[in-house]
Amino acid sequence: MKTHYYYFVGAALSIMLSIYVFIFGTAANHELIAIFIGLWAPTIICLGIFNILIGIHDEMCCAHKRIEERQTCSHDR
Repeated sequence: MKTHYYYFVGAALSIMLSIYVFIFGTAANHELIAIFIGLWAPTIICLGIFNILIGIHDEMCCAHKRIEERQTCSHDR
């Protein structure tokens, strides 16, 4: 299982917990608590997207370095 699926699982758990607290909560302000918990889902997904983009950026930087090294080696000959 790839690591970015963990973010979607975490977001799904956040949504399910939010629905559970909203429906079955007994505290005076359980609706507000459920909304707060539900707002974590987009945050978790954004964190996953950010980590994926950082990985893509790292791969692009490595590829660019390899291209530059090949170009400098061919100019030295």
